[in-house]
This record gives sequence, structure tokens and C-alpha cells, in this order.
Amino acid sequence: MSHLPIIVGFGGFSAAGRSSGHHAYRRMVIESLPARDRQETLAGLAVMMGLVKYEGDNYQDENGNALTLEQIEARYGAAVLDGTLIRRIEKTFFDVDAAHWQKNAVLGASNEPLVFDIRRRDLPEPVPSTWQLKDLDEDRVRVHAPGGLEVKFDSYRELPVKSAGQLPRGFDPGSLYNSHYHPRALQLAVIGASDAVQSIGIEWQTIMDAVQPDQIGVYASNVMSQMDENGFGGLLQARLKGGRVSTKQCPLGLNTMPADFVNAYILGSVGHTGAIVGACASFLYNLRAAVEDIVSGKCRVAVVGNAEAPILPEIIDGYATMGALASEDKLKKLDNSEQADPRRTSRPFGENAGFTMAEASQYIVLMDDALVMELGANIHGAVSDVFINADGFKKSISAPGPGNYITMAKAVAAARALLGDEAVRERSMIQAHGSSTPQNRVTESQIFDQVAQTFGITNWPVSAVKAYVGHSLSAASGEQLISSLGIFKYGLIPGIKTIDKVADDVFADRLKISNTDMDRKNSPIDIAFLNSKGFGGNNATANLLAPHVVESMLTRRYGEDSVKAYKNRSASATSKANDYDQQALKGNFDTIYHFGKNLIDESQIKISESKVTLPGFTHPIDLDIKNRFLDMFNK
Repeated sequence: MSHLPIIVGFGGFSAAGRSSGHHAYRRMVIESLPARDRQETLAGLAVMMGLVKYEGDNYQDENGNALTLEQIEARYGAAVLDGTLIRRIEKTFFDVDAAHWQKNAVLGASNEPLVFDIRRRDLPEPVPSTWQLKDLDEDRVRVHAPGGLEVKFDSYRELPVKSAGQLPRGFDPGSLYNSHYHPRALQLAVIGASDAVQSIGIEWQTIMDAVQPDQIGVYASNVMSQMDENGFGGLLQARLKGGRVSTKQCPLGLNTMPADFVNAYILGSVGHTGAIVGACASFLYNLRAAVEDIVSGKCRVAVVGNAEAPILPEIIDGYATMGALASEDKLKKLDNSEQADPRRTSRPFGENAGFTMAEASQYIVLMDDALVMELGANIHGAVSDVFINADGFKKSISAPGPGNYITMAKAVAAARALLGDEAVRERSMIQAHGSSTPQNRVTESQIFDQVAQTFGITNWPVSAVKAYVGHSLSAASGEQLISSLGIFKYGLIPGIKTIDKVADDVFADRLKISNTDMDRKNSPIDIAFLNSKGFGGNNATANLLAPHVVESMLTRRYGEDSVKAYKNRSASATSKANDYDQQALKGNFDTIYHFGKNLIDESQIKISESKVTLPGFTHPIDLDIKNRFLDMFNK
């Protein structure tokens, strides 16, 4: 019997805010929400951004005056909207108009030697053989350098790219826990995974007590590693800057750390770890590994996610030099304007000029269906399949290829086999990769059009979250998934609001691409196809099932009485998840971070022929392992 991987918790942080409680999604459709939902999300963002505080039983302004939700929206709503989603890169990162670099120069390049005084301890090692030294005193010497001296001057220059998807203005992820010397991507991993775990509404210890220790898995990674000063960035720059490498920069820079930190400091898990990287499809690569392990019964609980923090001059230089990013000059030319709009740099399926870099952390928690029924966990959706295919021989490693035709076709065929033709034709949608490059808008839409034609789909809704939050590389498909969970709950498909119209070269005859939110409350979506395309031919498409579809499947498997009993058990998880959401809206995230606590005493580990018993764990690890290749020995 196959086990269904059900999403029981989700969380993270992006340019749209906090993911749990659907608040990041709600920021995307803020104009279409009922007043109460809109004001609640705005208030939560205002607290995150430090515009408003919550003390006692009230939201308060900077002077301690009590504020209602309506007053927060009236006084701070514009600032909240302006300080979220894609916007001009803020100086807390660096100055895009004066980014630091070093200019090479030669001093004294003439027939006469260059003469200068220098402290003895500052002389290079070894001293160049052509230099002539004269002692001035105990501390200083005079140098005669024939042929001049090569130097590097601190300089500043303008970056061609000036916008990115950044966490809400004023929000410091490292302030939520003891993050000393942690690279920013790992800060995002900790707070994102903690948000997801707390959104479950069930104590993590209760979950651990219900399964064997090795039946929990963590599947997480990132693409660009940790490239800031506290990670590989500082490691690689230390010698060139005349500094020293720290003991933390090398290990914390590894791209496995978004999984390792979750195991070591949040879950205390001794189970399976997977840190899979597939360029911009990395989230779906990790998701597939988790889904296959749950379906097969190898794993019962899985935490899946990615955390990326690439808003650095060096990384922007790299992608900009490739021509992949939307530069100021490209946008000005595109709009025939002297001023580029920093809010509209990402325009999937419209007239566009490149993608927009972003930072984000997105994590979900999966359980098999039997454990969901047993514990009364909330059901936010389920993942039935994830398909991955490469492109074959390629001329350009960054160009798209045929692999995505395969993943999309297999995903739709699998959905049809599971739910039937009508669900696919009438009640499915696409979360497009939608990178906002001129090439992507043509090639991806052509794939969608051909698949739609094959399966008889005539008006296929397409959404593209990168229009709101930018391209967070490894976490990008996580953002698609988080948005889809919001669509299932609220019935609103976020429109691509940064475009005026669909570009003429987009294959849109069978697609529904709108620049306003699409209302599907009266015709709920059954399944969302999450599509991702990554450099190197890393293509992936996932099938995400809506909660009402999952409930129907559980009813067929377990019967109505069992599902009714499950719903009664789930009331507690729902209540506790709501409690966490309300506390987080007030700024009380209570981030999980266990450093140096509950360490396993290895001297207390007991091993027998049938099991391994670990101190602190309710169940042992089973060693009754069957021969998987028995048929090869039985002739």
C-alpha cells in the first residue's frame, strides 16, 4: 500500500513576509481580501518591520498609544506595502549606487624609482628583490622601488541591477534567536524551519514519540551556499583582504547546512538527511526525495525546504554578467522611460528584461496519511508526484531544453490517472517558473500550450509568484507551493500584476494569464502543477493536491467514521496552530533553537541484533532488515 505524503505544516519568510498562517500569500492578494484578513496581515507585517509594537493586550505606536487594526492600516498601511515585495535594494545590504570594489593602479611608473616611507612591520613578505631599503628609525624604513608599485585602491561604482526581493524592511532574522556568526542564509533556515514546525499545532516531541527515530527525514539545501562574510564569502576573501579565516566560515558555508542546522538545532533528529541541489529546481528535487521515501514507507515524517540569501554584489555581478538579470538600463529601454520602476522589475509572461534576485526561506512538514489520522494533524494539501528530467545534450548550460516537456506531460498524465479528465481540464492550474526572461516567457508557455492541447485543456489558469517576491533560486518552488496552499484556502489565484498585458510572443491561446487576481471560490482548484526550470537542465514539476481532494482520498481509504473521528482529533492541532499564528502576528515567534541542549549520551546507546536503543527516544530503531535482493539468491 502506498502512503500519501500530506502537508501538515508550512512556514518561512520572504519578501512577502511570514509564510505560516498564509500571510505571505495574503500579502500577494491584499487588494482582494476581506477587510479583517487584510488588516490582520498588515498589522503582523507592521510589527515585523518595527513600525508597530505589541505590548500588554494592544498594538501600540512608538509613543505607547493603543492602536486598532483599522488605525494600523490607515497610519502604516502604505509603509508596509512599500517595504515588502520586490523593491530597490536597501542600504542595509549595500549601496547599489556605490558598491565597493578595488581599482588596480601602478604608482611611479616612470624612469625614476618610486620612493616612499613605510612601517617595517608592513613590508611585504618577502621584500621584492628590486627594492632598496634605508632605515629611518626602529619602526620605519624608506623604500626605493624601481619600476613603480602595483596597488589596489578602494573604489565605488554603480551596480547595473538595483532591485531585489528582500525580507520586509526593518526585519532582522538574526534577532529572533542567538545567531552570532551565522550566515544570513542559515538565519533564514532556522527561523523558516521553526515557523513551519510550530505551524503544525502539535508538539514536536509528540511527533517523535509516535515514530521510530530513523523514520524522520530532513531534505534541504541551497544553491549558492552561504556567500556572505560569515560563510564562504569571508573564507574566499580573507587572504585578499589581508584578514584571517575564522573557524566557522568553512563549515557554515556548506550548502548542506540548511538541512544540518534543522537536524542539530531545531528537531534533534537522528533520521535521514538529504541535501539535494538542482539549481533553481532544488526545492522540488528535495521534495521528490521526501515524497518517494514517504510513499515507500521508508520515512513517516519529512521536513523539506530551502534557504537562500544571494543579495550580494558578487552574486549579482555573476548573474548580471550572464545577462540574466533585469538591469536598470534594460528596464528604461523597455519602458521608454528615464526612470526604472523598482517595483516592476519582474514581469513573467509580459514584456520583460530578466529575472530579479531574491532571498527567502521556505519549509514544509510532510506526514504519511496513517500518522496524520493517528495524531489529528492539519491537512493543508498533499504531494502525489514530483517528476524530474534533464535536457539531454545542450549547447548552452543555461538555456532551456526538452526536459520540461517531459516533466509537465508526466505530471498532467499522473494527475489524470489520479483524479480524472474533468479535474485536470476544469479544476487545475499552473504555478509557472515564470522567471521573467524573454526566453522563458516563450519556451515555458510553449510547453504549457502543447500539454494543454494534448490533454484538452482550453483555459488553464497560470500564476507566477516571482512577480511579487522575485527569484529566490533554491527556494523558488517553495514559494510556488506556499502560494498554492493559500489558493486552496482562499480561492484567489494571484494575478501577474507587474505586467500591462501578455507579451505577443507568449503561447497564450489555451492559457489564462491575468494581471488581476482570479476568483475561483465557486470552482475550487483540485490540483496545482508546480513547474521549475533550472540552469544545467534541471527541470521538475510537482503535483499538489488540494485539502478537499485529500479528504476525499482519506475517506475512501479509511471510511467516513474514521475521518469523522480524525476531524475531532484535529481540533486541538488547529487551535494550537492558530494560537501560534496569533502570537507571531504580535512579534512573538518563539524561534526554536536548541544549542548544546539534550545531547545524546553515546555511552547509553544499546545495540542488539534486533534493535538500536537511543536515550531520550521512545522507540528503538529496528534492525530486522530484510534482504532486498532475495530473488537473486533463490534460483
